[in-house]
Amino acid sequence: MLSIGFQTHVLGNGLTVILAPDRATPVVAVNLWYGVGSRNERAGRTGFAHLFEHMMFQGSAHVEKGRHFELVERAGGSLNATTWFDRTNYFETVPSHHLDLALWLESDRMGWLLPAMNQEKLDNQRDVVRNERRQRYDNQPYGDWDERLQAMVFPPDHPYHHTVIGSMQDIGSATLEDVEEFFLTYYRPNNAVLTLAGDFQPDDALARVERYFEEIPPGEAVPPVPGRTELDPVIGRTIRDRVEAEVPLPRTYLAARIPPLTEPDFYVADVATSVLAEGRGARLYRRLVREERIANDVLAFAFPLITGRSLLVCWVTGFPGSDPEVLEGALAKEVEGLANVTGREVERALALAETGLVRQIEQLSSRADLLSMNQLHFGDAGRLNTELERLRSVTAADVRSFAERLLGPDNRALLTYLPRKAS
Repeated sequence: MLSIGFQTHVLGNGLTVILAPDRATPVVAVNLWYGVGSRNERAGRTGFAHLFEHMMFQGSAHVEKGRHFELVERAGGSLNATTWFDRTNYFETVPSHHLDLALWLESDRMGWLLPAMNQEKLDNQRDVVRNERRQRYDNQPYGDWDERLQAMVFPPDHPYHHTVIGSMQDIGSATLEDVEEFFLTYYRPNNAVLTLAGDFQPDDALARVERYFEEIPPGEAVPPVPGRTELDPVIGRTIRDRVEAEVPLPRTYLAARIPPLTEPDFYVADVATSVLAEGRGARLYRRLVREERIANDVLAFAFPLITGRSLLVCWVTGFPGSDPEVLEGALAKEVEGLANVTGREVERALALAETGLVRQIEQLSSRADLLSMNQLHFGDAGRLNTELERLRSVTAADVRSFAERLLGPDNRALLTYLPRKAS
């Protein structure tokens, strides 16, 4: 069992504060999670959560555009932000004597962003995000794989049907009124978790947090996630799609609906993907790369999603001229073969997972992130201390049962990319 010491406090405006002191090194990780992601977007407003992440760096009432990055980096710190299906997070790691700087910057944009918003900034960031979409999705080999697979696995009325980055049309139609409404709905202290991990004294750190955040007013209750959030456990059939595109090699993706992060079977799915593709001793690499030599590379992972169902994805990249039927059949065979997984394979996967988790927790930034995640999604930051027990509880029998129930042809999306033929 892990033993990360922490305190939980809730300010009068609803902001949840997690304090996890660690005096080993003179740095502090500041991690702020907001309970909003692409799942909260309405039809016609896809990509707005990600666009808003960009807007949060365009200055606030007391911080000029671009100064957030400049001030943190000049203080010797690092910072970034990410948007996901179920949340958006902002984070800095700074020398501990610059804790006030990080808290002030985060509080200023939480409480006083709107006075600094204008049409020029919105136009600029819409263009930035649209260019990002072109670079990462539209003009990148295999770049739209997740967009295609999400649409195959999740129905149109489910919040995971569309990608985090959204559509070009929706991004381009965002208005300043949309920005204000989105901010006032979701970027409120009662919809956020602020975690500090590192070199500080808890009482002093809490006083500093109160100084910067307590006067920010709470918002109304966050509206329900739009669309249908409950799904059948399986897709109900095998869905196939083959795409000719500007890709160097054939590649086949296999996806399946799996239980969400909030259910115990998610850990079984996570271990199953490690058995398939974690390291050169894993099944997909051993069988398809080393033994049968039909694959150039392989990968498998489970998305840690919380709304209704989640997503397991694995892929195999072939060689020039590879037969797509062979790639699809070989990948499906190995996935179904998890119904015969051995105890030794599961033990290996668990050892790798445990090592990976411990390494994450050793880093202050990822420790703070995990505490924020557990508080926001489960209402209990301390759940992190029992994460190893949840992993270790997975058995070979669990993986075999999971494969038999959820990895068969009735729960499968197959997407294959083929190099475009010369005209």
